[in-house]
Amino acid sequence: MTARNEAAEELEVWIDQDLCTGDGICAQYAPDVFELDIDGLAYVKPPVAPGEEADLLTEPGATAPVPLPLLRDVTESVKDCPGQCIHVRRVSDRTEVYGPDADQ
Repeated sequence: MTARNEAAEELEVWIDQDLCTGDGICAQYAPDVFELDIDGLAYVKPPVAPGEEADLLTEPGATAPVPLPLLRDVTESVKDCPGQCIHVRRVSDRTEVYGPDADQ
């Protein structure tokens, strides 16, 4: 898949908290998408308007959209995550394009 095709597709991200090491690399790369909760694990959060706080999506398997300007930061998070727990998939067919289950 080329970067041009990815840009045309809506993507979503989710974290498998059972595998999360809580080391926070994802929150460092993309703080608008990932955040560590009080339990020490990373969760996704939905986009919000500037100046607003986003609530973490703490339900198992909860997804958040990947804003196109943050795609590189999110994919770097996937590559560097020691727990290999971050999954990015196309919304249209739920195919994983980045993450441990992606065909890369």
